[in-house]
Amino acid sequence: MINFLLFAATVLIWGTTWIAIAWQIGPVDVIISVFYRFALACIVFLIGLALLGRLKLPTQWRFVILQALCLFSVNFLCFYHATSLMPSGLVSVIFSLATIFNAINARIFFGEKVRPRTVVAGIIGATGLLLLFWRDLTVTFDIAVIQGVGWATVGTVLFSLGNMMSRKNNLHGVTPVIANAWGMGIGALVLLTIAVFTGATFTLPSSLIYIGALIYLAVIGSVIGFSTYLLMVARLGSDRAAYATVLFPVVALFMSTIFEGYEWHDTAVLGLALTITGNLVMFARWPAKRAVAL
Repeated sequence: MINFLLFAATVLIWGTTWIAIAWQIGPVDVIISVFYRFALACIVFLIGLALLGRLKLPTQWRFVILQALCLFSVNFLCFYHATSLMPSGLVSVIFSLATIFNAINARIFFGEKVRPRTVVAGIIGATGLLLLFWRDLTVTFDIAVIQGVGWATVGTVLFSLGNMMSRKNNLHGVTPVIANAWGMGIGALVLLTIAVFTGATFTLPSSLIYIGALIYLAVIGSVIGFSTYLLMVARLGSDRAAYATVLFPVVALFMSTIFEGYEWHDTAVLGLALTITGNLVMFARWPAKRAVAL
């Protein structure tokens, strides 16, 4: 029951954060919005760890800083820009392919073999994305959506690199919780520095929708979402926990349909089905071959 609740919570939280990002677009500069999110998340995270008596400094900072750059700052600038150009649910679908980038980066950074199923999953997933955006690429040729795909892809690659840095932290004895807590703070400082040097305007949000989305993204999406996922990984293993990435794009597209007026068409339905299939192929456990007695 606990495993089911952790899985359901992760899918629902990660599936709904994308529409919350969309609600932050507009009244406040993108850089400032992402800064607000991770500054607040860091404060909540560190206070929570302190109250639990689990707050401590990382044994090394190099990969914590790199993780912060890839997971809690620059990648989300990309995702926020992508969300300003196309429906948030479509951004989540592109993000779900991070698992395939993880396999490639694991080969580069840790020498792990790229399994044949990774290639098959990548082909299926890429075909699904092509069909999902088919109308925007061929019928209407919406340049904004194409730019959004680019931003979302860069953000997903950075997210995958952040996962590799998280693995490096584990090898150096820095737990994901500690790395995430301090990493969010470092990410906020990086964003603050970028904002200052680019002359971004620090606007205090007055919209209740914006404030609600900010609190949801910082506390629910960043602190609780990452925590439920990490607990799920600890209890179920990374392979089974990764099925959450298969389902949350469905939740995100459902939210996008309701709140953003996303319009479905035949190729989009087929494209989503293929993208999900690609993720399933990536994580499916194939039955082991049995030796046949002669």
